[in-house]
Amino acid sequence: MKLLLPVALLGCLVAALAAPADKVKWCVKSKQELRKCLDLAAAAPTFTCVEKESTLDCIIAIKAGEADAITVDGGDVYTAGLNNYDLQPVIAEDYGPSSDTCYYAVAVVKKGSQFGIKELEGKKSCHTGLGKSAGWNIPIGTLVSMNVIQWAGIEDRPVEEAVSNFFQASCAPGAAKGSKLCELCKGDCSRSQAEPYYDYNGAFQCLAEGTGDVAFVKHLTVPDSEKSKYELLCKDNTRAPIDSYKSCHLARVPAHAVVTRKDPQLADLIWKSLGGVQNFNLFSSEAYAPSKNLMFKDSTQKLVQLPPNTDSFLYLGAEYMSIVRSLKKEQTPGTASRAIKWCAVGHAETAKCDTWSINSVTGDSTSIECQNAPSVEECLKKIMRKEADAMAVDGGEVYTAGKCGLVPAMVEQYDTELCSSSGATASSYYAIAVVKKSSGLTWESLKGKRSCHTGMGRTAGWNVPMGLIYAQTKDCDFTKFFSSGCAPGADPSSPFCSQCKGSGKSVGDEAKCKASADEQYYGYAGAFRCLVEDAGDVAFIKHTIVPENSDGNGPEWARGVSSADYQLICPGKAPMAITEYASCHLALVPAHAVVTRPESRSDVVRILQEQQTQFGASGSDPSFRLFQSDQGKNLLFKDSTKCLQEVSAGKTYEQFLGPEYMAAMSSLRQCGTTASDLEKSCTFHSCQKA
Repeated sequence: MKLLLPVALLGCLVAALAAPADKVKWCVKSKQELRKCLDLAAAAPTFTCVEKESTLDCIIAIKAGEADAITVDGGDVYTAGLNNYDLQPVIAEDYGPSSDTCYYAVAVVKKGSQFGIKELEGKKSCHTGLGKSAGWNIPIGTLVSMNVIQWAGIEDRPVEEAVSNFFQASCAPGAAKGSKLCELCKGDCSRSQAEPYYDYNGAFQCLAEGTGDVAFVKHLTVPDSEKSKYELLCKDNTRAPIDSYKSCHLARVPAHAVVTRKDPQLADLIWKSLGGVQNFNLFSSEAYAPSKNLMFKDSTQKLVQLPPNTDSFLYLGAEYMSIVRSLKKEQTPGTASRAIKWCAVGHAETAKCDTWSINSVTGDSTSIECQNAPSVEECLKKIMRKEADAMAVDGGEVYTAGKCGLVPAMVEQYDTELCSSSGATASSYYAIAVVKKSSGLTWESLKGKRSCHTGMGRTAGWNVPMGLIYAQTKDCDFTKFFSSGCAPGADPSSPFCSQCKGSGKSVGDEAKCKASADEQYYGYAGAFRCLVEDAGDVAFIKHTIVPENSDGNGPEWARGVSSADYQLICPGKAPMAITEYASCHLALVPAHAVVTRPESRSDVVRILQEQQTQFGASGSDPSFRLFQSDQGKNLLFKDSTKCLQEVSAGKTYEQFLGPEYMAAMSSLRQCGTTASDLEKSCTFHSCQKA
C-alpha cells in the first residue's frame, strides 16, 4: 500500500505538467514594463506577469517554464535559439508599409558634423545595447566587413576591445561596467530602462544631448519634428536625409519577435491571447512616459503569426546569422578540411554516400564527407546552416532552395553527346502522366481517380500536374479532385498518403508516406510502381521511367511489366504510346541540379568535377560509380545521369528554372497550402525577398 502513494502523486504531477496552460506568463524587465503588463492582465485576464532583471534572465525563465513569452530583437532571437535555451520565434511585429516585418538599421548623425562612415574612428558612439541588432551586431559587423574597424577575429582579441580602441568613448548598455563602452552612459550601463541611454530612444537621446557623435538605431527612431536636424551615414561614405533609409542603411533586419518554448499548443495560446485583447493598446507606452517600447515596439502596427516550425535561423536568415556569428565567441575555427559535406536522405542514400566517401580518399584526406537527414528539406536546412554543403535535388526543390538563398551549381546531363561540349544546353526532361491502357482513362476523365506522385513539391510528380489541375479547377483542395493516392511527404492523415506502401514492414512502419527512398512508392520509379501494383490509376513521372522499368529492365518488381500495357495522357489529346512523349507531355522541365550556398559554389564545382573524372559514367576508377545505384534507384543522383555540367556563376534559380516553370510555380503558389513550411519560413519576410 505504501508504494501506491508516491505513484499516485507522480501521476498527478505528470498530469499537471502535461495539462495545457490557460494563462500566458509574460516576462518583463523593468518596473514600467511591469506596470503595463499588469494593466494588460487587468484588461485581458489570460495574461500574468513575471519580472526578471534582463532579457537573458527572461530567456532562462521561459526555458524553465517559469515564464512563457517575451518580445526580443534579432540578436536576442539568435541567443534564444541556441541549443542551451532552444526557444523559437512564433510572432513577428509588423511596422506597416514602410518596412512590414523588417526594419532598417541606420547610423544617425547631426547635420553639419562633417564626417562619413569611414571617418568614425575617434568619434563617440551611442548604441541601443550590446548584442542588439540595429545598435551593435549590424553596425559593428558592417564596420568590420568594410575594414573601417580592424579586427582579425576572436582569436586575436574580443570584438568589444576592438570597438573600445576604435571609438573615443561609447555608451553600449550591457557592456562591462567601468569600460570605455560604458563611459558615455548616463545611468548604470545596464540593458534595461534603468539606463536612460538604453534602446532606440535612449541611443538617440545620447546623440541629441551631444554626448555622442553617432547613434546606431532603427529607421523609425528620429521623431518627425527633429528629422531636419539629422542625417544618415551611407556605406558609400556619403550622407542622406533621415527619410532616405531605403537607399542609405547598414542592413535590413527582421523585426522583433515573440519567443517561446517549442510547443505548438503554447504558441497557439499566445497568438490567440494577444489577438483577443480588447480595450488595451499593446503598441503604446504613452501612459508610462518617459519609457518607450514597453513589451512591444511603439512603432508596431500589428502582429503576424510565423509559419510553423520557424526557428531562429530561418527567421533571421542566413545573411544576418553570418553577421551575428562573425561577432560571437561561439564561432568555430575553420577546419583545414577541403572536403565537401554531401547530404543524403534516408538509409540507402547514406550507405551509397559512405561508399563514395571511402573511395574519395587520397593520401590521408577525403574529398567527400557525408551528412544525412530524414528529408530533402531537412538537408536544405543543414546546407543553409553550414552543417552540410551540397546535394542534388529536383526542380521543385531547386525552387525552394532558391527561395532560401541557395544556388544551383551543377546540373545533371542525360545525353552523353552533350557531355563533351562546353556551353551545351542544360538537360531537361518531359513531365508525363501514365495510365494503364486497359483503364480507358484520359486527362479529362481523371477526376475522382487515384494518383501516384513522386513526392510533394516535386516537379514532374506534383508541381506540374497540380499546377495544370489548379489552372482548370481554381480549387486548391486537391483531395476534391483525386479520391486518394500516394504523394510521399504529404500529411500522414491525408488521402494522399492512404495508397503509399512504406518500407514493407508489417508493423509500425515509420517509412510510410515519407519523402525518402525507404518509402517504396517514392520518386519516379516508386510512382510508376504504385501504378503497376494498382495502388493508383495515374502516375506522374518523367519520360524515361517506363522503359527503364519494363520489358526486362529494372528491379525485381518490374520483371513482368510490359511497356505496351501503358500509355500517355495529356490535356486536349487522345491517349498516346509511351514513346510519343515529345508530343504528349505535361511540360518540358529542367534537370535535377546540385544546390549549395553561394560562397561554397566554386569549391563544390571543383570537387565534383574531380569526382566525376574518377567515378563518372566513363570514370578512370571502376571501383565506384557515382551515377549507379545498387541498393535502390536514383540514389544521390539520377541513374540516367551521364555527367554533371557547371551552371554558370551568377545564374539565379529563376534563370535556371526558366520562365515556363516559374509560371507554373506561381500558378500553384496561388494555393498557400502548396508551399512547404521551409519555403514559407524563407519567404515570410519582405526583407529576405529583397
